Amino acid sequence: MENKAHAFAAGIFVLVVTALLVGMVSWLMRDTVSTTRYEMTTSDAVTGLQPQAAVRFKGVAVGKVLDIDFDPAKPGNVLVEIAVDRNAPVTQSTFATLAFQGVTGLSFVQLDDDGSSTAPPPAGPNGPPRIPLKPNALGQLQDMASELVEKVGKATDRINQMLGADNQAALTTALTEIGSAAKSINQLAANTDKTIQSVKLDSLVKQTSGTLATIDKAASQVRVTAANLDGTVGELDKGLKRVTGPGGVVDRLGESANTVTTNTLPRIQNLTEDASRTIRRLDRIANSLSENPQAFIYGSGAVPPGPGEPGYHEPATAPGGP
Repeated sequence: MENKAHAFAAGIFVLVVTALLVGMVSWLMRDTVSTTRYEMTTSDAVTGLQPQAAVRFKGVAVGKVLDIDFDPAKPGNVLVEIAVDRNAPVTQSTFATLAFQGVTGLSFVQLDDDGSSTAPPPAGPNGPPRIPLKPNALGQLQDMASELVEKVGKATDRINQMLGADNQAALTTALTEIGSAAKSINQLAANTDKTIQSVKLDSLVKQTSGTLATIDKAASQVRVTAANLDGTVGELDKGLKRVTGPGGVVDRLGESANTVTTNTLPRIQNLTEDASRTIRRLDRIANSLSENPQAFIYGSGAVPPGPGEPGYHEPATAPGGP
């Protein structure tokens, strides 16, 4: 009984330790970041993308891939569900592409934004907002390769059509006609040279000589006119020297102006000052006469008091008077 009890206790201990380890691992691996679920749908292959693959926004890890399945709303499309950090700047202009991790062949979701919108994306048909998944560089190259192959095929068909038997015969005929035309042009050039050599140039030489003589006469007249102009310019120079030279009109005018400034104007100023002083004296005399008219008779001295005024004294009578 004791052995069974020990075994039972050991089993319970193992179970408890296992549960604790599982709980510890779950606690350590728990996702404490608040995330938002988004969906991506595409008609291209998502080779190398697996659940729990990283989701990066411009290279910064912001979430992970939750699930990869087919889109029930669009048959043939792949539906990828991702969880992205709520703080990631996901807007209506955000788009996703698949990028590869080195040479492992594994893919991760690369989010990017062209900056044309700042509003958050609207809810999708299944509830979570949808982010468009665009082809990566390799997918674009594959699409361009198919178009390039198609264009190369069309160009090859046109080249084959251009190099057909009928077109080659027409090209040969055209080259033959071009050769014949070149020969005709050479013959015409030779005939033209002969015609030019046969033309008499005597009349042209005579006309040229007459023209040169006329030009010579015109040059002589121009020389005479230039000589006359030189004489006129000399006379004008002499006249200017008489006006502006020493002892000329300008100097005389300067001397006259100097005489007026140095002699006439000071004399006029002195006469003006004398007249001003005389006018002031006359003004004072007029004021004195207006205040004391008797000064005109008795002079400018004190006027003796008259009868009845203080200080009046009768004049003494002469002896033998009345």
